[in-house]
Amino acid sequence: MADQTFTSGQILTAAQMTALQANSGLVYIKTQTIGSAVSTVNVTSAFSATYDAYKIVVTGGTPSANGNMRLVLGASVTGYYAARNGITWSTGSRSDGVDNNAAIWAAVGTAQTNGLAAEITIINPGLAKYTTIAGAYSNDTASVVYSGIHQVATAYTDFTLSPSSGTWTGGTVIVYGYRLS
Repeated sequence: MADQTFTSGQILTAAQMTALQANSGLVYIKTQTIGSAVSTVNVTSAFSATYDAYKIVVTGGTPSANGNMRLVLGASVTGYYAARNGITWSTGSRSDGVDNNAAIWAAVGTAQTNGLAAEITIINPGLAKYTTIAGAYSNDTASVVYSGIHQVATAYTDFTLSPSSGTWTGGTVIVYGYRLS
């Protein structure tokens, strides 16, 4: 849809409003509330062939221990590759990491005493293609950027988040789809 310009006080028609709504960028898919003292959060019916790309946002909650947020697509436990580049604020030293044909993406967000935090972009999870992932997060001591690929050409509808240590209580997982047009 071409960009439209409106003037102050203009009355919009139903067709104009429908066109604006139909061409918005992010489309809300679902919200999942995280339970109490859980070691996994399975988010079902999150992906489909409707969208090629998704954004996952995780906020709030209380972890029982500091650590990384991990992600698995469906029940797949192989073929996860990623590179993480981190910088520790106090020293400027690097804190890098990799997943090399791992069973999980090991660090897609953070779980710190002040809550859970992740903003994840994931491409092709609902298609029978390789899935790519990218994101960034900051914990109590560092900032990290990452990207990776899941080299299994399977379409998934769900994903599971888990802590690298401890459990989580509360918090919210929100899934959005990127509209194609």
